[in-house]
Amino acid sequence: VLVEQVGDSWFVALPVYPPGISVLWNIAKRMMDVCIAGLGLACLGLALPLIALAIYIESPGPIFYTQTRVGKGGRLFPLHKFRSMVPNAERGRARWARDHDSRVTRVGRVLRTAHLDELPQFLNVLRGDMSLVGPRPERPQITERLAAEIPFYRLRHSVRPGMGGWGLVRQGYAGTTHDALMRLQYDLYYIKHQSLGLDVLIMLKTLGHAFAFRGR
Repeated sequence: VLVEQVGDSWFVALPVYPPGISVLWNIAKRMMDVCIAGLGLACLGLALPLIALAIYIESPGPIFYTQTRVGKGGRLFPLHKFRSMVPNAERGRARWARDHDSRVTRVGRVLRTAHLDELPQFLNVLRGDMSLVGPRPERPQITERLAAEIPFYRLRHSVRPGMGGWGLVRQGYAGTTHDALMRLQYDLYYIKHQSLGLDVLIMLKTLGHAFAFRGR
């Protein structure tokens, strides 16, 4: 969805009756989220001791890291991750991670490239803060800045954010405003064309990224 060419016609960016408002679709999507997140947490329980030990040996401090993110309808929620950076990496200022970021530990780099740092978000999925598939959630400070610069940015909050998304697998990680604009255009396409087939495709592509160590 080319948001810069939409003008004031917001319904072009987001239809009046998108697939996501269907009761049956929401029930099916939620059931899939709960089932797969439950399996994911069971697998996480097996890997947790090794991951936690590796994180602590290299960089003593908390094993888990919690950030405030913007969810559906603009509601804030705590997003959980394995800590992949040195303690107090942001020092109170929200900023994107970059390639070869000096704040990322060696263990954290492995976790991030394989998307293993995201595994605790299965808990967010079970709680209903997130879905398996949807636009990746951003922090409030970054969201406010992007919403002021990018047309229709807040429309991505019309659905639950996801662990994986069409914008993420098609465009990749956002490190600039232009990256965020490109990812938004894919996210709005997903919102307009949600389906079981598209969700499965996104999950398979996300797994492909993990196995290919394409995370950042």
